[in-house]
Amino acid sequence: MLTLPPKVTDRAFERLAEIGAADQGKALRVAVEGGGCSGFQYEIELDDIKDGDLVLEGAGEKVVIDDVSLPFLTDAVIDFSEELIGARFVINNPNATSSCGCGTSFSM
Repeated sequence: MLTLPPKVTDRAFERLAEIGAADQGKALRVAVEGGGCSGFQYEIELDDIKDGDLVLEGAGEKVVIDDVSLPFLTDAVIDFSEELIGARFVINNPNATSSCGCGTSFSM
């Protein structure tokens, strides 16, 4: 079976550039951990690149995903959203069978 890596939108890379992630020597780490109200949750933070990370690059910025989280994020889209309630990085994950209202917890 072909495994497609996640995609990162231009808007997400632009936001990383606005906050100066690369200037700080950091990348946006997207990880999947057990927990949350639906079984799994996303952990999104600025972090260093580590051995074994998949590195996605655009606009001089980097998004990294560890090898344990990668299967959970097959063909997902990492985006940045600005709404009246706030701004945040969001994951559109076709592998998730359900998610909670906050958008950070999901089940498969």
